[in-house]
Amino acid sequence: MNQPVLLLTLALASLVSIAPARAVDEYNTAPGLTAAGAPLGLHGVDPVAFIELGNRLDGSAAYTGTHDGVAYYFSSQDSLDKFQGSPERYVPQFGGFCALGVSVNKKFDGDPRFAAVEKGKLYVFLNEGVFNAFQKDRAGTIRKANANWKQIRHAAANSL
Repeated sequence: MNQPVLLLTLALASLVSIAPARAVDEYNTAPGLTAAGAPLGLHGVDPVAFIELGNRLDGSAAYTGTHDGVAYYFSSQDSLDKFQGSPERYVPQFGGFCALGVSVNKKFDGDPRFAAVEKGKLYVFLNEGVFNAFQKDRAGTIRKANANWKQIRHAAANSL
């Protein structure tokens, strides 16, 4: 093996060894990495604003926080500080996958344009039609999704 290839191989191996251990498709993230070195969750929307303000605000890379190997953008330093103090309170449920999809054992994209906060927890949905279907049985959908998530959390999305 020539020296440049060997150096590249060693560099990639070192990155893999320091990367957080995550199961395939455990989180719904954008392809690529943020400047924080982690993939972006919730399409760059501030999860704290959803829960604290009941409003969808775009986040900024200037206010980036990470949790469990996923980067989230925030609209302000205050939102970032709240997240860093209690990230489990603010991350979207089901790894940011569509809650209705999880209720039927699927991992569909969760689009923050279609979201709901129930009992202080953030749920996202594939699209408007799916979000409207959720409205018909919010508690039942969440109950089924909670039960199913235990089984599919670590499964690859394309295997479901």
